[in-house]
Amino acid sequence: PSFPAQFSGLLGTVYRRGNLTFTRDGSALVSPVGNRISLFDLKNNKCETLPLATRHNIVCVGLSPDGSLAILIDEEGAALLVSLIGKSVIHNFHFHKPVHSVCFSPDGKKFVITKDNVALMYHAPGRKREFNAFVLDKTYYGPYDETTCIDWTDDSKCFAVGSKDMSTWVFGAERWANLIYYSLGGHKDTIVACFFEENSLDLYTISQDGALCVWQCDTELDGLKPMLPKDETKEKNKTNDEDEEFIEEPLGEEIRGKANPNEQEARDKVKYSRVAKYFFNKEGDFNNLTSAAYHKKTHLLVTGFASGIFHLHELPDFNLIHSLSISDQRIASISINCTGDWIAFGCSGLGQLLVWEWQSESYVLKQQGHFNSMVSLAYSPDGQYIVTGGDDGKVKVWNTSSSFCFVTFTEHTSGITAVTFASSGYVILSASLDGTVRAFDLHRYRNFRTFTSPRPTQFSCLAVDSSGEIVSAGSQDSFEIFIWSMQSGRLLDVLSGHEGPISSLSFNPMKCVLASGSWDKTVKLWDMLDSWRTKETLTLNSDVLVVAFRPDGKELAVASLNGQITFWDHENAVQTGSIEGRHDLQMGRKELDKITAKQSAKGKSFTTLCYSADGQSVLAGGLSKFVCIYNVKEQILMKKFEISCNFSLDAMEEYLDRRKMTEFGSMALIDEGAGDEDGVAIPLPGVKRGDMSSRHFKPEIRVTCLQFSPTGRSWAATTTEGLLIYSLDSGLIFDPFELDVDVTPSNIHKILHQKEYTMAIIMAFKLNEKKLIQEVIEAIPSNEVDIICSSLPDLYVEKVLEFLASAFETSCHLEFYLIWAHKLLMLHGQKLKTRSEKLLPVIQFLQKSIQRHFEDVSKLCEWNIYNIKYALAISQQRGVKHLADTSADEGDVDSDSDYIM
Repeated sequence: PSFPAQFSGLLGTVYRRGNLTFTRDGSALVSPVGNRISLFDLKNNKCETLPLATRHNIVCVGLSPDGSLAILIDEEGAALLVSLIGKSVIHNFHFHKPVHSVCFSPDGKKFVITKDNVALMYHAPGRKREFNAFVLDKTYYGPYDETTCIDWTDDSKCFAVGSKDMSTWVFGAERWANLIYYSLGGHKDTIVACFFEENSLDLYTISQDGALCVWQCDTELDGLKPMLPKDETKEKNKTNDEDEEFIEEPLGEEIRGKANPNEQEARDKVKYSRVAKYFFNKEGDFNNLTSAAYHKKTHLLVTGFASGIFHLHELPDFNLIHSLSISDQRIASISINCTGDWIAFGCSGLGQLLVWEWQSESYVLKQQGHFNSMVSLAYSPDGQYIVTGGDDGKVKVWNTSSSFCFVTFTEHTSGITAVTFASSGYVILSASLDGTVRAFDLHRYRNFRTFTSPRPTQFSCLAVDSSGEIVSAGSQDSFEIFIWSMQSGRLLDVLSGHEGPISSLSFNPMKCVLASGSWDKTVKLWDMLDSWRTKETLTLNSDVLVVAFRPDGKELAVASLNGQITFWDHENAVQTGSIEGRHDLQMGRKELDKITAKQSAKGKSFTTLCYSADGQSVLAGGLSKFVCIYNVKEQILMKKFEISCNFSLDAMEEYLDRRKMTEFGSMALIDEGAGDEDGVAIPLPGVKRGDMSSRHFKPEIRVTCLQFSPTGRSWAATTTEGLLIYSLDSGLIFDPFELDVDVTPSNIHKILHQKEYTMAIIMAFKLNEKKLIQEVIEAIPSNEVDIICSSLPDLYVEKVLEFLASAFETSCHLEFYLIWAHKLLMLHGQKLKTRSEKLLPVIQFLQKSIQRHFEDVSKLCEWNIYNIKYALAISQQRGVKHLADTSADEGDVDSDSDYIM
């Protein structure tokens, strides 16, 4: 089969660095994750990663006020203009220098970016059809050091820019007669954020040392006077004569600000005065203020600190609402949604993303990826969940439909080496270097079994048999395989025979046979029914790195250190084929490598391997940015997936850039990024500020584990980028099946009108257009389904089942499709059983879809039952009360009548 698989999602990483932004309606959050962006839909509890990527990690995200466009800028200053509606790239642009922030004007006509010590104002794209989407309007000079932050007034007339030179500048977006530029001081540290008050020129500035200045302006926004055209030309000539050394682009106008203008220049101009200065209480020297956000309508100021604490204040009186610690890492970004209810926090150190509802003091979203790289992954038997294990010792379970992690197990004390699901789908097993194998229960979310060896040993691999009763783990220091019982937790046997560390274990899905691969260049097959005796020993030319059985259990694939993948008929111990994969792996060159990528690839090999759900192809990956898919029968490379184009990672380039090489060695040896955040820019003797040990490093690109989904619709890879999911997208592909001349949409509609339903279904599947198939099936009356299912040819039963599985995911006709699935399986169950190996992915896909609906509907039913019981209990209570009241009233009437008599 061909593989029209395309990137469909990124799990395992929720935030890297850069600014978080809420969408226009405030219900979704845009988070930069490495060189991609993820959209978290907080109301529907879903996450989606856009199918586009920049060449380096994203540092700035700017959303247009109407929410249709986004500007993504990476570390190098390369920008993408993205349509959030079409989810595609519209335009590429390069700013040639790192950009610190980007911000659209509230009316959507302009946007400002800050880089070096200048602010550049561009015409916003998308208003009219233009050849160049980024047209420079004005360049603003003024600050002496790098610019850090931007904020606009509500009517888009002016904007403020903060700088590392401790000053804040207010610039006019147009040339106003009484405001061209204005410089504000008053701080002793870098400006972190500046905010205008609602419909006003009044300003708040916040610096890194925790100081807040409140500035009052003597002019309202309506008081800004347009400059006369005559003055404008004079001013323009004057500025051009002054200095023409550096012009950002030949287009656009320049405005050069002075920090101390003379009296004549300041006359009849807007004036600012500082009315208050407040200080945030800080604990310790290193607790710098790192980020801030302000909601103008509710006057709510949120500030984040390097210690992970955040404060909520009400301005302008600076009243503390509350203060909380949400992490032990610095808060890198804060954003408030349009209603002012939800606050998003991003911590880049641990990759945490939190959305906090401050009024109810509760989490709307709390997600965190693996702190270190992910090492292993496994799909649940129905393909609904994915479990991942990382070097940080955590085991996380992700929902494939929502892309959220819903449980994290932290019992392991060292790195995880392997994870797997038991056949029931509700038990997860993980092996770790801490010398334990742990079993976790997905019903109660607890660690219910811990398997250990007699002598402490580090486990490198793990396998569970198809019944879920026997657990095996391989050791990397004692060269033994340990076998435990899942029921009792007891150690059943220790298998010895290998002469090197055990690299991989795999159980045959159909028989009680365990295959173990080792660095001693052998694969041993152990028979569980014959008291674990060695059944066969397969000898290879090189160290064995990974073994995998085909889903039907009839073939074994082995990847070894010399870059070969060999296929074995394990029953007869005969090699059936081999693939020389070393050249397909295509290594990248690391920055500090002395040899070329081609030479270093000679010693490389595949470290992870898995069969597709139908067993016809095999996926292989290793220490490179490529995943190779081979056809097993033909032994040829079918497709190569490039899993990342992110040059912020190491080993991405094929050739070294000569410009980065000097006579003293590579420029990469200079630790340039060490001064960022809390590090020391230039570690001089006697400098006590910051962390002297902070280092800048590039993670290396690699694929650590690959798994094919049991549904056969997608495959996943754990990489340096995170957990990437690729799914089959056949929506745009015309793929007819046994097509005939008479099979046309009009003929299908005609036959459907004549109520020849079986014929219409067969013709629709021959044309293989999903919308047409849906139209035909939904036009059939439910009382006819039984007859049609019995008259369908066997070949089309399988196709209808596959269609039903995909239709369940989107359709609202739940009962109608359930009738179809029920009738097909009841009538054709026996025949389908004979082809069970081939049909297994389709059946599992169907089961996954039905299971999801079952969980949703059962939750809804339980909630409704509870509500009905509650309503009945209240009505009964009121009925009893009403009876008591009426009987009391009657008693009062009787006593009154007695008194009258």
